[in-house]
Amino acid sequence: MDAVVKVFCVHTEPNFSLPWQRKRQYSSSSSGFIIEGRRVLTNAHSVEHHTQVKLKKRGSDTKYLATVLAIGTECDIALLTVNDDEFWDGVKPVEFGDLPALQDAVTVVGYPIGGDTISVTSGVVSRMEILSYVHGSTELLGLQIDAAINSGNSGGPAINDKGRCVGIAFQSLKHEDVENIGYVIPTPVIMHFIRDYEKNGAYTEDGNPDLRVSMGMGPDQKGVRIRRIEPTAPESHVLKPSDVILSFDGVNIANDGTVPFRHGERIGFSYLVSQKYTGDNAVVKVLRNSQILEFCIKLAIHKRLIAAHIKGRPPSYYIIGGFVFTAVSVPYLRSEVHILTMSLLHMCVHSYIIFIFISALTCPLLWR
Repeated sequence: MDAVVKVFCVHTEPNFSLPWQRKRQYSSSSSGFIIEGRRVLTNAHSVEHHTQVKLKKRGSDTKYLATVLAIGTECDIALLTVNDDEFWDGVKPVEFGDLPALQDAVTVVGYPIGGDTISVTSGVVSRMEILSYVHGSTELLGLQIDAAINSGNSGGPAINDKGRCVGIAFQSLKHEDVENIGYVIPTPVIMHFIRDYEKNGAYTEDGNPDLRVSMGMGPDQKGVRIRRIEPTAPESHVLKPSDVILSFDGVNIANDGTVPFRHGERIGFSYLVSQKYTGDNAVVKVLRNSQILEFCIKLAIHKRLIAAHIKGRPPSYYIIGGFVFTAVSVPYLRSEVHILTMSLLHMCVHSYIIFIFISALTCPLLWR
C-alpha cells in the first residue's frame, strides 16, 4: 500500500464560450500508484487540463511536484514522474498480475472523499466485457466489480489476493436502482498504454436470416455487417458499406459481433482492434457480393470531422466582424448544449448544419 499515492491537481479548463481565455482554476484529488521505472499511473481525467500536479505518499506530509509524461485520453490513463529522488526512497513499485477471472476477489486502494488517509474496499469481479469509457468517448475492455468506487478513488489500483495490480479504478455507475457497481481498467489495456508510450514516446449483427440471404452468406458463415463507414476513417478506401466482416487477423467473428476470449467467455471483436498499435497491419476477411475478399489494412489514427476530445489543448477560434467561430467538438457540445449521448450528438450536429444553411439563405449580408 505504500506505493499508492494521493494525486493533487490544479485544473484550468478551456472556456468554449470565450475561447481566448480559460475558466477559473479548481483543485481536485485522486489516487495513483508507483510502477517500475520511476513512474506513476493514474487516470487521464484526474490530470486533464492540468496546470500543476503534486503527489503525496502514504504517511508523508510532503507534496512532490510531478511531471505528466503521457496522457491516454481514450483509455483514461496518465503516466507521471517525479524528479525529486527523495520521493522514490523506500518505495517498492506495484507489480502487475494476470487478467482476473469472474468471482476473483479484488481490493481497491485509494484516497476517496470522506477522509485524508488511505482507504481499502473489497469486492469480486462480477462482469468482464467491452465498456464505454466516458472520458475518452470510446469502448475498450473493462472489469465490473461490486466494490465501491467513489470520487477520489480514480487512479487507484485494484489488487488481487496475491498483492498484484489487475486494474485501475476509473468510473462507477450512479443510479437510484443500483449500488456498488464500479469499473476497472484491466491490465491488457494498461500494458498496451505503457508499451505504446515506450514504443512511440458501428456494426449490426447478421442474425436476421433474410438479411443473411440477401448478403449472400452461406449457412455456416458468420460475421457482422458494416452499416456505415466514416469518410475520414483510414479503412474507408478498402471497406465498403454492406460488407460483412468475417474475421480479423484470423479470428472468426460471430453474428453477434463477439470473438472467443477465455474458456467459456466471449467478448466484442473491437477488443482485437484495441490490442493493435498505430502503424500495425491487420488482415481483414470480408464478404462482398457473395465473394470472400481479404485485405491487409495498415492501422492509423481516425481523424474525425468532429473531434471526440481536444487532448488538453485550448480550443482554436477565429473572430471576424464581431462573430466568434470555433471548431465543433464533443467537449464543446457537452459544454454548451450538454450533449450526453451519441444519438443526441448526431441530432445536434444535423441541427447546426440546418441552422447554418438557413442563415446563409436568409442573411446573405452576413456571409459576404
